[in-house]
Amino acid sequence: MSEHIAVRNPNEISKLRKAGEVSARILMDLMPIIKPGITTKDIDNYAAELFKREKCGNAFLGYAGYPGQLCISVNEEIVHGIGGPRVLQDGDIVSLDAGAIVDGWYGDNAMTVPVGNVSDDAKRLLAVTEEALFRGIAEARQGNPLSEVCGAIEDFVKPFGFGIVREYVGHGVGRHLHEDPQIPNYRPSYHLPRLKRGMILAIEPMITLGSFRVKVLDDDWTAVTTDGSWAAHFEHTVAVGSRGGEILTERPRIALPEQLGITL
Repeated sequence: MSEHIAVRNPNEISKLRKAGEVSARILMDLMPIIKPGITTKDIDNYAAELFKREKCGNAFLGYAGYPGQLCISVNEEIVHGIGGPRVLQDGDIVSLDAGAIVDGWYGDNAMTVPVGNVSDDAKRLLAVTEEALFRGIAEARQGNPLSEVCGAIEDFVKPFGFGIVREYVGHGVGRHLHEDPQIPNYRPSYHLPRLKRGMILAIEPMITLGSFRVKVLDDDWTAVTTDGSWAAHFEHTVAVGSRGGEILTERPRIALPEQLGITL
């Protein structure tokens, strides 16, 4: 793995924060329409209106040919789902992943949203995945090996018996959507660099109720679990700091156990 990881100065981080704020706002503004009966294309269409309102660039539309405004992944779909005719049903979960470009800087974030009344298993999956993200962010501090970010996610998730997707990982972000380093959601056997203050990381655990194994559908984008188990995905763009990661895509948490009425 390359260790040529950009270190951003305070002025650059301020610009990244603006992009992150827009990315987070787009996700939160989608929340009110996530209800049973809406199609994933309806979500995509509304996202187009939000990008237009924000007067920002879209990090995903057209990226390597991706046709959607944002990634919309339902139930067994892990990441990269494309808006279409699928109708959300009561009890579904839907992952929304949005990226904005502001003045040439990228912000990237994702969350998984319950649709109506979801099962306790689904609630637990969401709560564990979002908490795992914050466990990783806490380790994004100067001098820490990047492997501690990865390991914190794995160490939290593993006792629940959930699958940790290995085929897709977090990444650096800045002037491009995907930069060094790659950030697995498990402690890898290979060497990872030590973190420096000002490095920018998009940390994004993708966790399943069953197998971690993945296959890609015929649209060449949508990644689903091979066993049909449901998946959750949470992501923040963070700046490495002296005491932990500073979240640049700040938004309210939505899957706290007490908010979902469950215990972990």
